[in-house]
Amino acid sequence: MKNTLNIYRQLPRFDSTRPGAVTIGNFDGVHRGHQAILARVSEHAARHHLVPTVITFDPHPRAYFARRAQRPELIPTQIHSLRNKLSALHQQGMQQVVVQRFNQSLADMSPESFIENLLVKGLNTKWLLVGEDFRFGHKRSGDINLLRQAGERYGFTVETIDDVADTHGQRISSSEVRTALAVGNLKRAAHLLGEPFRITGHVIHGQKLGRQIGYPTLNLRVPAHFALRSGIYVVRVLGLGPTPLNGIASLGVRPTVTEAGRLLLEVHVLDQRLDAYGKLATVEFLHYLRDEEKFPDLPTMIAAIDNDAQGARDYFAIHGLQKHPQSA
Repeated sequence: MKNTLNIYRQLPRFDSTRPGAVTIGNFDGVHRGHQAILARVSEHAARHHLVPTVITFDPHPRAYFARRAQRPELIPTQIHSLRNKLSALHQQGMQQVVVQRFNQSLADMSPESFIENLLVKGLNTKWLLVGEDFRFGHKRSGDINLLRQAGERYGFTVETIDDVADTHGQRISSSEVRTALAVGNLKRAAHLLGEPFRITGHVIHGQKLGRQIGYPTLNLRVPAHFALRSGIYVVRVLGLGPTPLNGIASLGVRPTVTEAGRLLLEVHVLDQRLDAYGKLATVEFLHYLRDEEKFPDLPTMIAAIDNDAQGARDYFAIHGLQKHPQSA
């Protein structure tokens, strides 16, 4: 049984003074490189009776600065929703996550204030793990040397960790995951993440068109600037029954039936009728089938969905429901 996860949106903590083993980062995707960092935090925390802790930021600092500069094309795509990120951090043994609002006040904060307010007063940090190139504070003016000097003054130790590389010597990074997802390369994404790419959300009401054409769907919202390429996918759905459910999914703006242009995930579970409104479901993306298309009429669209459903059945006939069908 894992410990509970405490989430803080402001510091100091209101319910604890326990000393922490802390790491800082965006942790978008919680890929295998992140997992190595979190494993080190968890191990040190257990050995020294500290609370394994992450400080992360919302929104992503690059997204904040891109919006401020009115350069939306520079906003990084989002691999995980906040819900998925927090769940992944908890699975990796974290017991505290600080979701620090990234705003002008934080951007202007001096490195010294960052250390004093977040690390010392905020989390009673006794051990800090960051990358060698970690920069923080106003105009990224704080560095490892400043952290080490502060550690001597305030009583915490600073340790650094090298980048984690895959079996081909390539650095495992969120940028690599984004690149794989942008082209629908789910095998590469799963290799970097250590598991199939997935998203979790509550099933919401849609237009009910799927019912009328014989393909009822579970609809889930996805994050803005979602990293995964729009298209049709073979998926499996977890959380709606005792076993995973086979399905196909459309990620896109539904160009044949609406001009609204809002990104939506629609999942059709094969050979099952479900009443899942309001329930929490996890969708794992297993295989990319094709691009989203705008069809001239509904019969043409239905014929394409028939073909997609057969493609999904063929996929599951070959792969079954093994845990990692796309392992590297």
